[in-house]
Amino acid sequence: MLLLKTVIVDDEQIARNILHEELEQIPGLAVVGEADNGEVALQIIEKTSPDLVFLDLQLPDLGGFEVIHSLNQKPCPPVIVVVTAFDQYAIAALEAGAIDYVLKPVGEARLVQAVERARRLRQNPPEIAQQLRKIEEVIEPVAKGWSRKIVGKAGDEYVLLDASEVFAFKAEGEIVWIITAHRKYQATHTLAALQERLQNTSFRRIHRNALVNTDHIRKMSSMSSQRWLITLGNNLEFIVSKRQANSVRELLSF
Repeated sequence: MLLLKTVIVDDEQIARNILHEELEQIPGLAVVGEADNGEVALQIIEKTSPDLVFLDLQLPDLGGFEVIHSLNQKPCPPVIVVVTAFDQYAIAALEAGAIDYVLKPVGEARLVQAVERARRLRQNPPEIAQQLRKIEEVIEPVAKGWSRKIVGKAGDEYVLLDASEVFAFKAEGEIVWIITAHRKYQATHTLAALQERLQNTSFRRIHRNALVNTDHIRKMSSMSSQRWLITLGNNLEFIVSKRQANSVRELLSF
């Protein structure tokens, strides 16, 4: 059996750990490296010459698309399996055969299927190059729009939300909830990662466990010189931390 040297690229340590554990259960596969950003990923890929790369497209600094573009210039690129929880249009294109993907959270059966497909592709290098070209064709037109899309999990279903629909994100332990007007969904990313993705938008961090959409703030009440109570349009209330009090006061200046 052909041994597949594999690299995992994801900015979330927990996601990498889970994927690594799942891949270790698949015969004929060896994880030879991990990276949490695109720059490190390219260095590891150059050093280890893997057969297979599991790549999250949402990365800090050099993103997944830029990694793919760089690999597309190489004569013998690795097979790329996209790890995603985002754009429904990109996922639909992937399902149509453009490339392979694994949807977060990773399912064992789907992971095995992706590995077996990669194993078949390794026997046909020209097809790998063709797959990479298709990745660029599929992802480039939608990549810019991803920053405004939020994926929520409800049971076994994934729901794609516009950022404008989201009133707030609230962390409870390791779980982050996406709160909308009438219900809540479980987020697929940490609060820190969501804050990073939503920079330069109407979302504001008001507490270590809360990120709110200022477009949905109905009322702001002063509890003390360093304490504020924010009420959203769905009547949900948040207490602003002392650390973020100045940030909230800035809203009153508009």
